[in-house]
Amino acid sequence: MKKIAVLTSGGDAPGMNAAIRATVRYALYKGLDVYGVERGYTGLINGDISRFNSRSVSDTIHKGGTMLKTSRCPQFTEIEGRRLAHETLAAYNITGLVVIGGDGSFRGAKALSDEFGVKVMGIPGTIDNDLNYTDYTLGFDTAVNTTIWAINSLRDTMGSHDRVSLLEVMGRGCGDIALYAGIAGGAEYVIVPEVPYDIDAICRDIKSSQKRGKTSNMIILAEGAGNKEEIVARIKEKTGISVKTTTLGHIQRGGSPNMADRVLAARMAVKAVDLLCEESDSRLIGIRNKQIIADPIDEALAMPKRFNEELYSVAHILSL
Repeated sequence: MKKIAVLTSGGDAPGMNAAIRATVRYALYKGLDVYGVERGYTGLINGDISRFNSRSVSDTIHKGGTMLKTSRCPQFTEIEGRRLAHETLAAYNITGLVVIGGDGSFRGAKALSDEFGVKVMGIPGTIDNDLNYTDYTLGFDTAVNTTIWAINSLRDTMGSHDRVSLLEVMGRGCGDIALYAGIAGGAEYVIVPEVPYDIDAICRDIKSSQKRGKTSNMIILAEGAGNKEEIVARIKEKTGISVKTTTLGHIQRGGSPNMADRVLAARMAVKAVDLLCEESDSRLIGIRNKQIIADPIDEALAMPKRFNEELYSVAHILSL
């Protein structure tokens, strides 16, 4: 293999730039020509591609977002769109591709690999931590730390006014951001999609805690776990307490990646480039038990959903 390309696809995540940088510089070290594709699969279809050198990725490791830009590309879900993408790669004699993204990006990568023989390595870049084959995804740790910052700030003002605060965080159908931030931030209640919750029991507990002298409470709600307006209305109805709500939103997706995400990006990028140099079958890079792994795409995408219920139990115990 002589030439590879790198792109970012789907939602952005802190650490994507660190992964791009590591991919480019390590590939150059290995003697490969490296190309950057702008705006994900859309750019691959449209031929928005340019050759990179070491300076192309200077001053990027500390930046959030993605220097290559990203997009969602409905055209790539059709074989004709993937054919156009393959034609772009073929025009540059590129035979290897590093895709940094999430589940949808990887399913597109699998189709491109299956149909046109492109060797693809996927690096998991999503704050949601919702890829089941890997313990952690790029951006997750930074997003959790951003959430902890928000919890700390909200506690200051909620404590000053003896209020209950509900903080809604991202994650789609995965409650990991809520769970990890809830434990680290000392939240009293963590509501996630994976575990049924009883809002009436929460209301009873809030009233009980008031009798014990606890005048403020923090609820962390994963966005896929319930409707915050309905939850707030129910608490008001059952306790008479007004709940102040905050939706953290895309603040979690931005910002400078922390040390954990920068180092993870480097380790995953090196693994991806090494496998491309070996002309390995297409794989998804991840981390399990602190070791960098590379699973066949089919196996990785087929792994069942998992949730750390033991950690969730710990979160509940520590909130009592």
